[in-house]
Amino acid sequence: MSADATKGADAPTEPHTPRHRVHLLNLQGKAGEMVSLPLAFSSPIRLDLIRRAVVASRSHRIQPHGTSLTAGRRHSVRWSGKGKGVARTPRLMDSMIGAQAPNTVGGGAAHPPKVNTIWAKKINRNERQAAFAAALAATRETQLAKGRGHRVPDGLHLPVVLESAIEAIATTADARSLLAKLKLWDDVDRAQAGVHVRAGRGKRRGRFRRQPKSLLFVTSAPGKARGFRNLPGVDVVDVGRLGPEDLAPGGDPGRLTVYSLAAVEKLTLRLEGVAA
Repeated sequence: MSADATKGADAPTEPHTPRHRVHLLNLQGKAGEMVSLPLAFSSPIRLDLIRRAVVASRSHRIQPHGTSLTAGRRHSVRWSGKGKGVARTPRLMDSMIGAQAPNTVGGGAAHPPKVNTIWAKKINRNERQAAFAAALAATRETQLAKGRGHRVPDGLHLPVVLESAIEAIATTADARSLLAKLKLWDDVDRAQAGVHVRAGRGKRRGRFRRQPKSLLFVTSAPGKARGFRNLPGVDVVDVGRLGPEDLAPGGDPGRLTVYSLAAVEKLTLRLEGVAA
């Protein structure tokens, strides 16, 4: 045996990562051929990375805000000076009523928010990609989906992959009929029943109600599966805009997700196209 052959035989082989496979469901809910998922679905589920990526994504949408430079300081005040036996708090003219100082009623805040504050959180590319892969892998875990409150029918294997014909559904009536056949309509009912008035000051700022998240539909291109968009808690996202925040709202992985076959093919190109 040659030296090259001996070296090749003794060289360690790279570990093989199996691809997860699921049944392709038709629009009647019947299982068909097996479909191989991208390797990202075999990634370890890293909760820390997912939450870090979601926080970074949300921080980029924060609008800079701050108080006026003269807020709480629009008074005509005087200072009585030291040695008078009273506090050094500024007081209104010809009065002993305190004003303008942070410890007075109507005075300026001690450390108010500033417009030049940098709210954006940074996350490097490798962490962001690992978080996306982990969020994808979490969509195949039934226990995580149930932990988020989703109603997963018995015997349904996640993630749900449907024929590409699902992307042609354009009416809410057709969308409801399909979800009823797949036994997924109960999760939409759960989201509808969970709508409630928000606690806190968000009610004054255009966020009066809170809406629980329900199904996520991943399509191959924008403008597809339009019939699902009006269902309570349901989101429709194309592969190009899919991110960890869609797959794990609030940083909690395991959202009940439905992929079209065309979306799975494009997702494979997005994740593995560079390596190929």
